[in-house]
This record gives sequence, C-alpha cells and structure tokens, in this order.
Amino acid sequence: MAAQRKPNLVLFLPDQQRADTIACYGRAKVHAPNLNKLASESVVFQRAYVTHPVCTPSRSSLMTGTWPHINGCTRNSVPLDRRFRVFPELMEDRDYRTAYIGKWHLSEEGPVGRGFNEWISTDDHGNYTNFLISKDVAPDKSNGRFSELAISNLPIELSRPKFLERHACEFIEKHRRDPFILVVGFVEPHSPYNGPLNDEHPFDDVDLDVTATLPESEDIPLRYRLMREWQQAEAILDRQRLPTQLFFGVTPEEYRSIKQRYLGLVTLVDQSVGAILGCLERLDLSDHTIVVHTSDHGDSLGAHHLFGKETMFEEATRVPLLIRLPGQTRAKTIQQRMSHIDFVPTLLDVLGQANHPQCAGKSLLPLINEEAAAPENVFLEWAPNRTKVRKGTKLARRRMVKRAIEESTRAIVTQDGWKLCLRDKDLNELYNLNDDPLETRNLYADWQYASVIARLTVEIHRWQESANDKLKV
Repeated sequence: MAAQRKPNLVLFLPDQQRADTIACYGRAKVHAPNLNKLASESVVFQRAYVTHPVCTPSRSSLMTGTWPHINGCTRNSVPLDRRFRVFPELMEDRDYRTAYIGKWHLSEEGPVGRGFNEWISTDDHGNYTNFLISKDVAPDKSNGRFSELAISNLPIELSRPKFLERHACEFIEKHRRDPFILVVGFVEPHSPYNGPLNDEHPFDDVDLDVTATLPESEDIPLRYRLMREWQQAEAILDRQRLPTQLFFGVTPEEYRSIKQRYLGLVTLVDQSVGAILGCLERLDLSDHTIVVHTSDHGDSLGAHHLFGKETMFEEATRVPLLIRLPGQTRAKTIQQRMSHIDFVPTLLDVLGQANHPQCAGKSLLPLINEEAAAPENVFLEWAPNRTKVRKGTKLARRRMVKRAIEESTRAIVTQDGWKLCLRDKDLNELYNLNDDPLETRNLYADWQYASVIARLTVEIHRWQESANDKLKV
C-alpha cells in the first residue's frame, strides 16, 4: 500500500545562491555536505537560467510558470496579481497539504489562500520577528522590527535557517501520513553577507572569480558601470561605518572577505537542508518525496567588479537546479541549457499532474527520462528596477544616465553557446560562452559576427511574438 501513496514535494528555495556553491557545479571547497549529497542522488541541471535576475520577478515565474512581463512582476516588491495562480492551485489533485515556510516576496498578504494552507513568515513583521521577541531579543528599529544587519549578527540557534528548519520538520511530522507540498524559502545567502559562520571557510581557501582580478571593463552597459561605481562608493563608506562587515568591496582582499562570509551563509543553509532531509529519512518518507533545490538568481560576488544580481552575466543568471525523484540514488547530469520558465510544468509533471494553460513553458521530465526532446534556446528579460546611482556621477551626462537606468533587456542563450543581449536604451552585448565563458569580450561591435547577431535577433523577436512581449529591442 505504501508504494501507491502520492509523492510528496519538498522545494528548497534559497535567495541569491550561485550555481558554483555546490561541488557538482565546480566548487568543491564550499562546505555544503548536505547539498553535495543531495546532488549525488539527483538530476543535476548544469545550465539552469532564471527568467529575470532579481527576486520578485524571478519568483513570480517560479511560482506561476509565467513570464514577468505577462504577470506584471517586473521589479521587486510588486504584488503578484491574483489572476495568476500559484503552482499548487494549478493541480487537479486537491488531496495535498501545503505549506510555504520562509521568504515569499510576492505580496505582503503572503501565499495562504493561493494554493498554500500554511505560511510561516520571515518578513519583518511576521512569525520570525515574534519568535525573536519571544526569545527576549530586542528590536533595533523604532517600529519594533529588526534590521537585516541585526538579524545577521544573531547566534546560529536564533538564525532564520534554524527557525525555518524547525517549522519545516514540524510540518513534515504533522503530515507524514498525508501527501504534502512544502516550500522552504531561505533568505540566506542574500546580503548583508554576514552571519554566525563567517569564519567557516579559511580565508586562503576562498577563490576569487577571475574577472574580479582583471581590469574593469568599460565595454559593458552603462547601467552596469553605474552599479559598479555606486557599489564602490558604498564600500568606501562601509569601511568607515562597519569595517568588519563590508557589504561591497573595492580591493581583492575585500572581495575575498565578502565571499568568505557569503560561503558561510551557504553552509548555514546547507545545515538546515540536511536537517530537513534527515527528518524525511527518520519518518521513512525519502522514497516517497520529490526534493528540488534551486535559487531565484545568483550573485556576482566581485565578478566583473560587481556584487548582487541585476545583470545578464552568468554569475547572476545561472543557478543550481537539483531534482531528486523518489527512489533515486545516483546523480544524472543534464548539460542542455534550460529556463526556469519550465520549472512549474516540470513540478506538475513529476507530481503526476497535467500542464496548465497558464504555463508558458513545458515539462523537463521527458529530458530527464531521455525521451526525444529537441534542444531549445533560453530567453531572459530585464525591466527597470530602481538602479542606485552615485550622486554627481561623471560616467555620463544626466540624460544618458537616466536613459540607462530605465533600460530593458531581452536576451537569448543558445544551446551552442551564444549569448545576445538586446537593449532598448543601453549598450548591446554578444558573448561566445564556449570560447569566453567569463564574458570578458563583448563581440557585438565586431563586424565578423553580424550574421550571428542577425540570426539571434530574429530568434529573440520570434520569442517575443510567441510570449506576447511588446518591448521593442
């Protein structure tokens, strides 16, 4: 009888985790034993891309299977319109108990009533705040809430991952006899790059991205250069205000220190992932549970002399994607590039549900099962999102600065390694990821590649037409 039970789903969704923080993506030095073990038993998508490299837009696709330009979540903190259903709502099977534990970032109302029965919030006015106050931790803000910096300085037993871990295990225990869907939305390893495991990784073992040590490129969009200038100015202020907790950096030593702390946050998340997976094992649920791990976007961490997301560079747009199916014990690697637009259809398929007309993508299960599946191009988008600019910048005239921060991008990554980024109000980019995986040479202005640009431009316009995208690039 047990073999006939419906599969459970546990989805781990950290915020801002780069792909190469798990050994199967090339960084064995990161202390993430639980994620490494999960990867050794999972389908590993080596080249998974987000739809839009910033939190709310990306999450809107991960939850609904729709493009941000369609659902309206084209920048952070925009509420997801209720016309767009979240993936448990797209299921025909209503037997599942559902919980969302952690960061939602798609409206202040949260996910309850949108396919989820329960929500444990880490928002600054939610369950985690009440938990800290119950532990006699005094809020550091005048409105009775906690700043991100204050939270990042808490001991491990009061950290958000530990808080989410406890509630996730309680939910699993409570519903161990029911089919369930559980999303665990970690806030970490998002900035402020600080936490209880700052010294987990020896400083000398922290490798910098090669582009963090190369001269600053000027052949990139003005918006990226404005971001870089603002972050470097902030880094100088950080030295004066919080010399041990830099949020941005200028020197290689500062870059390495920030990355060291970021990796400590990855380990913090890894420990809680391990505890939740251990709960499944203890309750004999591992063989009945689909486990998925991905992230809403990556982090530059000094690559291209930038931090955070908001660019089309690989460090920001490529994320881990692991899917462990019930009973799976060995890794299976898929090199084909794929998009998060296919995420919801894939979840529905592995849960035995039909794809929903709302979804723009298609299931990856045929690819997992090695059935005939033609390689497809990956598309990404960007919409204006409150880019911060250094006061009095001399990088360009005010009119050009304003134009650059209002730019929109449509990008394509082809299965044979080309990446073309077309913009309505800033510099275009073309990279050959096979020859130049670090994206150091923008080939867009090179006449030798005119035919490549023409071909990929047609592909972008064709996708825009199919996706009802009116932006002119």
